[in-house]
Amino acid sequence: MAQNFSRKPITEFIITGFDTFERPLVVGTAIFVVYMLVMFANCVNICFIMFDKRLHQPMYLFICNLAVVDMLYCTSSCPTMISVLVVGYKTISYASCILQMFAFGLGFVMELYTISIMAFDRLIAIVNPLQYHSILTNFHSVLLIFVLWILGSATMAVVPATVLPLPFCYSTLKFMFCDYGSVVRATCVDPNPYFDLLSVISSVLLFGTFVFICGSYIRIISVVIKMTSKGSKQKVFNTCFSHLMVVICYYGPSFVITVLTRVGVVLPLEERHGLRLGTILGPSLVNPFIYCLRTKEIRSRVMRMISKVNPSL
Repeated sequence: MAQNFSRKPITEFIITGFDTFERPLVVGTAIFVVYMLVMFANCVNICFIMFDKRLHQPMYLFICNLAVVDMLYCTSSCPTMISVLVVGYKTISYASCILQMFAFGLGFVMELYTISIMAFDRLIAIVNPLQYHSILTNFHSVLLIFVLWILGSATMAVVPATVLPLPFCYSTLKFMFCDYGSVVRATCVDPNPYFDLLSVISSVLLFGTFVFICGSYIRIISVVIKMTSKGSKQKVFNTCFSHLMVVICYYGPSFVITVLTRVGVVLPLEERHGLRLGTILGPSLVNPFIYCLRTKEIRSRVMRMISKVNPSL
């Protein structure tokens, strides 16, 4: 019981997840460079979509929302890691830690929701193309995005709701930033029920959205099989390829972590941190380049800008 512990009035936490790293400056610099690339690439995609009226369509609105989610997901964790590794500043206030924990969870949930709704967009466009523009208008798309953010925030409200009432016995967090697991371990209570709760929520969201995406593509494949024109099949492939790449980049590492955890594989601390970093920075860096290079309208806009800067190209 919590009464058997010496409770501490915690005003700030000390992040110790990188204490065993031999070259913290190198790791921190690498994270900083990748983080800057993530922010720049996603901001460029957002600007392209915002300032080109021809791109004010449901698919591009979802791409824009994905860029916002990617930036939230990285910003909720990377600045703290950079601060610890590069500057050596390991402390974070209690309020900032709780906010960071919520923002990181929200980023995780919104990645799943956004990728799922993009699969729904492709499903409607291919299965019911004649009614696509009446089903997914710009207004409906914006409303859907708004609802997803509300739903995501409500889902992750469980994070601060379960942590705020708990007494704390430790001020050190044995992780790279304010992760739910590390914060719960710093409390005076048995962390296992809280781990189980978050594990159930994460598994339901991860596997539930993945099943939805797989179901969407099974339906798409059934439609493609019936097509007689190779050109139509190629068009469908080009339409779905970018989204499939995003699905693989995000769900792949997440499933690896889930499976390793379930089977009880114990990795060294550096490898665990590296794998977690890969799930945060990897998809967020790859996503904007996938859509920039694979989406004809955005790619054409980029090439026009490059040709203006360097007419010889």
